[in-house]
Amino acid sequence: MINKKRLIQLTRKLIQIDSQNPPGDERKIARFVADYLKRLGVSSRVYEFKKNRLNIIAVIKGRDPKSLLITPHLDTVPAGRSWTVDPLAAKIKGNKIYGLGATDCKCNISIALEAINSFIEDGVVLPYTLIFSATADEETGSDLGLIPLLNRNILKPDAAVVLDADDFDIIVSQKGLMHITVKITGKRAHGAYPWRGINAIDIAINAIKEIKSIKFSRIRHKYLRPPTINVGTIRGGDKVNIVADWCEFELDFRFLPGSYAPEIISKVKKILSSYTKKYKLEIQGIQQPYNIEEAHALVSCLKKAARKVKVSARVKGSEGATVITFFQHKNIPAIATGFGYGGSAHTADEFVKIDRLHKGALLLEEFLKNFNFN
Repeated sequence: MINKKRLIQLTRKLIQIDSQNPPGDERKIARFVADYLKRLGVSSRVYEFKKNRLNIIAVIKGRDPKSLLITPHLDTVPAGRSWTVDPLAAKIKGNKIYGLGATDCKCNISIALEAINSFIEDGVVLPYTLIFSATADEETGSDLGLIPLLNRNILKPDAAVVLDADDFDIIVSQKGLMHITVKITGKRAHGAYPWRGINAIDIAINAIKEIKSIKFSRIRHKYLRPPTINVGTIRGGDKVNIVADWCEFELDFRFLPGSYAPEIISKVKKILSSYTKKYKLEIQGIQQPYNIEEAHALVSCLKKAARKVKVSARVKGSEGATVITFFQHKNIPAIATGFGYGGSAHTADEFVKIDRLHKGALLLEEFLKNFNFN
């Protein structure tokens, strides 16, 4: 049975462990989680892809070797300077626990551990094998956490639930992400004689205007807003009275399932080539869009569990990049859900609501008890 008092205490202890990233050091919180599991009689393994960046994996065998992964992350963003309460004190005010990572994502760690605790206390044997993995480095890309765990086949579940969302939402789709740097070379000249030079900034301005009007192959999705293009940075020139012979800008593309990064890159190159031959295009990173059918057992079982515990769980898409996209490279069906407070993540005075914490634990317990792959 879920123990609300124990859940609150566990959440507060997790918040009080500093795991800010950067600088990035998950040793204390990972060891806390491993020790907690050990006290429950659950052994775990530590995986470290860089010094002090620890990942924890525990396997709880069920009646069938077919496996379901649940995975929250251990790190938080930096606290910053705007807090009005101690970000590591885990202070309770009314129905809220305040603290860094309260919503993102320590409430999800505590709920997962409490659900496991409840199973063990009640002698529940799940119909499948449950894998619990608390990972490092989510806040700066997962290169030291989930990505190598999947790429090296350390994690090989048959299905996955990422515990990193808010408001009991069920995330079934997300936009693709691509970051591009464009470098344009012009010809330097005196600012009084601009016709003697080629202004790289002028070229960039005209190219950007046309790039932002690119037509995507998919512009509608049930759970996602239309595609977007954002110019994140632009730099160029050396002095006001010199014709700029260089300009660099960075582009952020968010595109829907059904659109593809190579198609977008081709369109960008065509536009740039119409203005200059002296350019370089560098791909900084690509995350493919993700989509899973609502009829999948992950979704239907989670919706059923939400109804059972009388929680409103909305099926939604994610405009931003989450780790669910990494599972598709291994053909592992995945969704995301979570129990934080919407709009609180990454803010000063971050908090989680206690009643939502308790409901989240009841929901996860119900889902895990009754999940089946059919």
